[in-house]
Amino acid sequence: MNKPVTPEELQYDNYGPLYAARKKVYPQSVSGTFRRIKWALMAACLGVYYFLPFVRWNRGLGAPDQAVLLDFPNRRFYFFFIELWPQEVYYFTGLLILAAVILFLMNSIGGRIWCGYLCPQTVWTDLFYAVERLVEGDRRERMKKDAAAHKWTARRISEVVLKHSIWLMIAWWTGGAWVLYFSDAPTLVKDLATFQAPLLAYVWIGILTTTTYLLAGYMREQVCVYMCPWPRIQASLTDEWALNVTYRYDRGEKRCSVKKAAELRALGEHAGDCVDCNQCVAVCPTGIDIRNGPQLECIQCGLCIDACDTVMKKIGRPTGLIGYDNDINIHLRQEGKAPIYRIVRPRTLAYSAIIAAVGGIMLYTLATRSLLDVNVLHDRNPVAIKLSDGSIRNAYTVRLLNKSGFDRVIAFDVDGPVNAAVHVVGADSVTPDRPQIVIPRDTTTELRLLVTAPEESNPEKSTPVNFHVTDIGLGVMASATDNFVAP
Repeated sequence: MNKPVTPEELQYDNYGPLYAARKKVYPQSVSGTFRRIKWALMAACLGVYYFLPFVRWNRGLGAPDQAVLLDFPNRRFYFFFIELWPQEVYYFTGLLILAAVILFLMNSIGGRIWCGYLCPQTVWTDLFYAVERLVEGDRRERMKKDAAAHKWTARRISEVVLKHSIWLMIAWWTGGAWVLYFSDAPTLVKDLATFQAPLLAYVWIGILTTTTYLLAGYMREQVCVYMCPWPRIQASLTDEWALNVTYRYDRGEKRCSVKKAAELRALGEHAGDCVDCNQCVAVCPTGIDIRNGPQLECIQCGLCIDACDTVMKKIGRPTGLIGYDNDINIHLRQEGKAPIYRIVRPRTLAYSAIIAAVGGIMLYTLATRSLLDVNVLHDRNPVAIKLSDGSIRNAYTVRLLNKSGFDRVIAFDVDGPVNAAVHVVGADSVTPDRPQIVIPRDTTTELRLLVTAPEESNPEKSTPVNFHVTDIGLGVMASATDNFVAP
């Protein structure tokens, strides 16, 4: 049985902090394979984000010519040759499923490579770091300047002002580029410059400018460590074969200087390749020591690999002391066995199969989708009317969707009551027995349709009725089913 505890028995530490204070990270510049990959991906990602709204795509007369456009007023999404309507929102669901499973596949192959190379927080933080190094210098110079923050010289003030001015320009253009995806980009740029754009555009630019400036300029690694849920999720999705940035302690320990290692080896004693230079720590954007093993803060960017390889080359030792590896291979090497890399395994095959299946279904439905749709809704009050000549009439609201870029001449056919007559209210038709009307391009048209069954073929109860809409020129057909109700 638990013993009750009174408040007086509780001990409080009124002097200690509730959480550890942040230690500012000063990543050092580094060159190497992974740094070049990051530069290339950063340039590609930023180039697509900033300039894609200005890419043109000819869709014909009257249609917007912006390649990628979220046209909310007209309820359309354009992506090059693809045009999606609100009724096709399931494609976005498929894209979200694909994105999630691709992320799972990336994690099962190379750990948090999304975080290290493609995450927007990483890309913009890298850009802000590059500006900071260009203006204030590399790691040691920035640390010295911050340590002497009380010495505000004219040069130091100009550096700080210049850095933050460039940061704000990048953040402002980031917010500005975002709103360009929702309206014609050249027109909106002109309206923004002349202060004629909608207020909502300025509001969103202000919001995204602020968030970009704060997240990439100040919060940086704290977003990855504290705000982002992916580090917690990916730990449950990984397995022992996933390749993560790993310090190969089987080769690196025990650590000692180059001189000390030479002395130990001369005496026939073991010495590791790690010289404890801390370069892997100096270049890390989250400020961790990869030699302490897997850590939540590690974003798998590979910069510590470049830094370590550079040192190994200088001291004449093999590169690869830090690399994409796993504990299984470390133990195999300790036993004198060759490492094993299992990229293809049940987990990666399952993810690949899901990606192929979902992607294939989406491509098939996109390639075979009809650009002519019809929806029918039966009137509810009254559901049926008996006319003076004994015939029965049902009324329907028909909604036609012409998703093509040209006008269509369509004909109505009805399968249901025998010898039923069809009449479109308020629409002229060349053939009264088979109404034919023009549906404008890229529009939704709502019509009122009357179906009348003559007295000799009056149904005694509700019967199914099929509505067929046929494009006269192309022969394209769309159908919908409802009921013909007896009074």
